[in-house]
Amino acid sequence: MSAAKTHSAEILGLEGEIIDVEVDLAPGLFHFSIVGLPDKAVEESRERVSSAIKNTGLRHPQKKNQRVVVSLAPADLKKEGPLFDLAIAVGYLMASKQIEFDSSKKLFLGELALDGSLRKIKGALSLAMAAKEAGFQEIILPRENAPEASLVDGIRTYGMGSLSQVLKYLKGEEKIEPSAATKIETENLYSLDFGEIKGQETAKRGLALAAAGAHHVLMVGPPGTGKTMLARALPSILPPMNFEEVLEVTKIHSVSGNLRKSYVSERPFRNPHHTASYVALVGGGQVPRPGEITLAHRGVLFLDEFPEFERRVLEALRQPLEDGEITISRAKGTLTFPARSLTVFAMNPCPCGNYGSDKKPCLCTTQTLYRYQRKVSGPIADRIDIWLEVPHFEHEKMSLKSKQESDTIQKKVIRVREIQKERFAKRDISLNSHMRPKDLEEFAPLSAETQEIMHTAAKKLDLSARAYHRVIKLARTVADFEGSRDIKKEHILEAIQYRPRKNFFVYET
Repeated sequence: MSAAKTHSAEILGLEGEIIDVEVDLAPGLFHFSIVGLPDKAVEESRERVSSAIKNTGLRHPQKKNQRVVVSLAPADLKKEGPLFDLAIAVGYLMASKQIEFDSSKKLFLGELALDGSLRKIKGALSLAMAAKEAGFQEIILPRENAPEASLVDGIRTYGMGSLSQVLKYLKGEEKIEPSAATKIETENLYSLDFGEIKGQETAKRGLALAAAGAHHVLMVGPPGTGKTMLARALPSILPPMNFEEVLEVTKIHSVSGNLRKSYVSERPFRNPHHTASYVALVGGGQVPRPGEITLAHRGVLFLDEFPEFERRVLEALRQPLEDGEITISRAKGTLTFPARSLTVFAMNPCPCGNYGSDKKPCLCTTQTLYRYQRKVSGPIADRIDIWLEVPHFEHEKMSLKSKQESDTIQKKVIRVREIQKERFAKRDISLNSHMRPKDLEEFAPLSAETQEIMHTAAKKLDLSARAYHRVIKLARTVADFEGSRDIKKEHILEAIQYRPRKNFFVYET
């Protein structure tokens, strides 16, 4: 009897962590134990591995009296999930002298079925990245995960269907070519186009500015005026994702188990219901996992019926709206997830939806109305750049052709983003909304006239320092949208008109 060592990995947050799998055999009454803080799924590997080895036709752990000890190192890191099965099985076969090979540069990932076949795992992209960074040359994993792992250049990826095939490859009995590098093709296959939405040209203009500079938006209007359709059409005017963004988004959705293809080719659109729990939106759990806020990274997070969400969920949006990330602290550790999404809020003007309408009477009391609208707290309101009124429209407009289609708007948005990319080439920011106060002095200077307009508006609207800066950032985007190098009077005025009135009752005159 002897000891053997193989290598596997697990997910910690969104990143991969290399795990050493050590298997030791010793004579004695049969006992199969796994140490190194395994969870229930890892402990059950004993049964899966034993059955898979037996059904592959090899000498399995229960065939003779022996003690089997599997150590997963580092020992102080909690091990979760079934993806260590393959590494444990190969390690046992090495320790029992049924196979010999150099395992130092090979990483094994995969859950074993009882018949020895390999099942798909989560987080293959993150694990492949970790393997490359750690200096591994080969990664062996289930066939279904091979295209995803092949997004990582510089490491050979082998997709296998069963333990039997893995062993034939390791023995040299079957020659298997590594998976070809996965080529990324971004798509814009969105189900809704701005051209399908009749009227609401002002709202479309506001959303185009939001897409160009990544400014957060709040739409207020009665039911049935098109708020949801406008939000759903927003991804169609965003630029296609580049390679780095595709990897970021794919990694998040793979770890979450939401990956349907080899990679995510279009920008995410997440629309959680207002009854969703705090953990579902923010993320968390004993070992923190991404929530809806992170799943919308590089895409659109749409929160319909905004005031109906749980209060602590709304307040948790402060950090992602400001910094583009969300930090989750638990007793077992703290993790920070990316959350750089374009957030779109939508709400009715009151619970019944008819406040301010000249067609239907509002049935809400003043106290009910005030309580409903005040659910949008001051700190959250400060972080929203564009406030859009989406009013009732004339039914005659339903037969008119829309003036703006997604393709036309998207070309403008791409042009404006290229301007920003060139402007911030030497900085660690890429969009106008990401500018810090010190950046405004260099990239968004105001003339004496526009400065006077800002001072007057700030006093009248009672703007906080944060809101003051956000108006200037939006004005910079308006100027870019109009092809102007300088922020002019009309640009600052348009940016100011997107701020809410001081009393917050957005329909009140």
